[in-house]
Amino acid sequence: MLFALLRGAIVVAGLSTCFPSSAQATTSLEEANRRATAFVQQTMREQRIPGLQLAVVSQGKVVLLENFGFANVENRVPVTGKTLFPINSATKSITGVAVMQLVQDGRVDLDAPLSRYLDNLPAAWHEVRIRQLLGHTSGLPDLVDAQGALGGLTEREAWAAVEARPIDARPGEAFAYNQTNYGLLSRVIVELTGQPYERFVAERQFAVAGMAASTFGDSYDLVAGAATIYSRSPRGTQAPDDADRLSHWIYEIPYSVWAGGGMQTTAEELAHWIIALSEKRLIDAAHMQGMWQPEALNSGAQGEWALGWSVLKADFPRQVAGIGGARAAFVVYPDEDLAVIVLTNLAGSNPQRFIRRIGEFYQSRPGTTEDSAANL
Repeated sequence: MLFALLRGAIVVAGLSTCFPSSAQATTSLEEANRRATAFVQQTMREQRIPGLQLAVVSQGKVVLLENFGFANVENRVPVTGKTLFPINSATKSITGVAVMQLVQDGRVDLDAPLSRYLDNLPAAWHEVRIRQLLGHTSGLPDLVDAQGALGGLTEREAWAAVEARPIDARPGEAFAYNQTNYGLLSRVIVELTGQPYERFVAERQFAVAGMAASTFGDSYDLVAGAATIYSRSPRGTQAPDDADRLSHWIYEIPYSVWAGGGMQTTAEELAHWIIALSEKRLIDAAHMQGMWQPEALNSGAQGEWALGWSVLKADFPRQVAGIGGARAAFVVYPDEDLAVIVLTNLAGSNPQRFIRRIGEFYQSRPGTTEDSAANL
């Protein structure tokens, strides 16, 4: 199953920037951390999540880092701060930043047709805009099937097959999440930089943010220190406990769509990435704000995504997120200088469903969102 669970990887929620320099603020932070830790432990018990990393960023600083449970259950290997977790489709936020870096460099025009950057495309694909790929409004058919797989095809065969299909909708007509969009964005990055996608990201983002351990790969790659991924889904056997058995979850991310879901990282390194983003070390303020604007449809209605980011809340205070694999997520509150990251190794834990509860513990701290908004 290739991308069947590509929406659940990291959640970032809330950064508050103007807290009083008083004992009250310190006490409030300690209380928020205590509540966040207790809530995560309770959630792990209720959902029976084997292992989890938690990071909270506030005022441009990491204020909470916690590791819980086991990276590998059968061998009793604990989760540490160095354990790598796959973030699957939350990788799209990394790709969004990569494209915006090329926009800032003057090498990409978001409103330009895809055919400006790539040759040998199907005729119906020529006028798709770069921003429509980022926001999933391209109308292109999906490279993967309903189970998130290539249908037994090789990557080359799968691309030939999807290019032979008619488009699903006129570009900009509707929101439809798919992996074709980010495979094409990866090609654009390679064409313009002369580098593999993963090398460009490593140089322009990982190196800048201090993400030395972050890498790419899937279940079939040998990644040292990577968490084992599990599922409690039924396997269809005759075992009496089949409906509740903890099993290995095998996920496959073809190389050509690493830009849509191939990254492995830690909560701490993602926290440093978010800090680098907030400090304008990756892209400037104007391009960052543009990246977080919901992509408009032809009708003028807002789509569900911005440029590489899922939009959870478009009005003030905004919430944008990276979500992948039904097990990892980060939610960023741009107007509150706050972010929360949760990485787990249980497919179906869906941290995006509870991560914003963690953010609420920090949103209630002393400070004003108006001053925070000025910093992002």
